[in-house]
Amino acid sequence: MRIGVLSDTHLNARDPGLEIVIDRYFHDVDMIMHAGDLIHPDVIGSLNVKDYRAVCGNMDPPVLRELLPDKLVYEVNGLRIGLIHGWGAPDGLEERIGGMFSDVDCIVYGHSHRGLCEMRNGVLFFNPGSATDR
Repeated sequence: MRIGVLSDTHLNARDPGLEIVIDRYFHDVDMIMHAGDLIHPDVIGSLNVKDYRAVCGNMDPPVLRELLPDKLVYEVNGLRIGLIHGWGAPDGLEERIGGMFSDVDCIVYGHSHRGLCEMRNGVLFFNPGSATDR
């Protein structure tokens, strides 16, 4: 299974640029994961071209907080994946979000706009960085 991961799009509307990125880079994925800070509900329409999972971020408005959970845990091919946005200062972010999950193989998160792919205590922490920042 191939999973496309993005976070922190911070878009005020459905964006043709994001749709081009999804068409170009996620055309062959089975699922898309968005780790929060979509900002506008119409961004979900861009993700909805595939099976998708998304969580709300700290910058998301109330309408998205009603549609999306704060965190998710789901199983893919026998692996348990936690999806969360994150909060607070970038330093110590992995420790804070790691404490929100138990018995997961991977935690996908965002918030810091800093990409990271690192094993910590047997758990893969993956932050794709921001999809639209810089």
